[in-house]
Amino acid sequence: MAAVLSRDPASRDPAWPGRLGWLLAGCVLLWPMLVWTEFKPWQLFAPASLKPTLTFLAGFVPPRTDAEFLALVARETWRTVAIATAGLALALLIALPLALLAVRVLSVSGLAGRMAPLPAALRIAVRGLMVVLRSVPELVWALVFVRVVGLGPTAGVLAIALTYGGMLGKVYAEILESGDAHPASTLLRNGAGRMQAFFYGLLPQNAAELTSYTVYRWECAIRSSAVLGFVGAGGLGQEMDSSMKMFNGGEVSTMLTVFVLLVAGTDRLSAFLRRVLA
Repeated sequence: MAAVLSRDPASRDPAWPGRLGWLLAGCVLLWPMLVWTEFKPWQLFAPASLKPTLTFLAGFVPPRTDAEFLALVARETWRTVAIATAGLALALLIALPLALLAVRVLSVSGLAGRMAPLPAALRIAVRGLMVVLRSVPELVWALVFVRVVGLGPTAGVLAIALTYGGMLGKVYAEILESGDAHPASTLLRNGAGRMQAFFYGLLPQNAAELTSYTVYRWECAIRSSAVLGFVGAGGLGQEMDSSMKMFNGGEVSTMLTVFVLLVAGTDRLSAFLRRVLA
């Protein structure tokens, strides 16, 4: 019976030749890229690399858990979360106006079809500004602000604010434009303002997706604030940089565990908010 079923064309995937072809095409395209980037993962298992790697990993066990160090980690973790939260709050102040200006659905002149020249030019300029903001990595912004305002959390907050302002503005605009435009257009045609059309026409249907993406970006900001600590922006990343330079693997292991818990917490928060707003 099994042999009969295996020969039955209906029991096989009729699209397998196409999938196999796309897989082979992907391998053909990927292989030269791996060669050009000198991707050689087998070197990790070479005798010259394996022993230092195992020695390095062995230093992570056991994690450091004494009260003094845990108090330091708790304080720097709070500072890291504060940097991420303050940076994201400033990013929202940048992103929301830019997103509202960039959304075509909220343009009164675009109701009849083609937008008027001035609103169209403004929309293009706003989108260009968001491209510039998100094109410069937050690490580069941090290096700039460290030279301007000195070492400390201020540089990290400003770096996150600028980069994430461009990212949030772009994605917010795309989310709002991908929704049903009829409620907002109806409000605009009947004399409502741009903000009224946003709050009553676009926001209700896109609130869950906007909130989920914002929480995800907050999670990314926490990770970014840790990376920015390596260039003197403060927080848990700066402590991790010091521990790594001193080859204190147990301290690094404890701080990595804290990062995992932070990401897991933001993931649960995102799921909770989506359930509330659904």
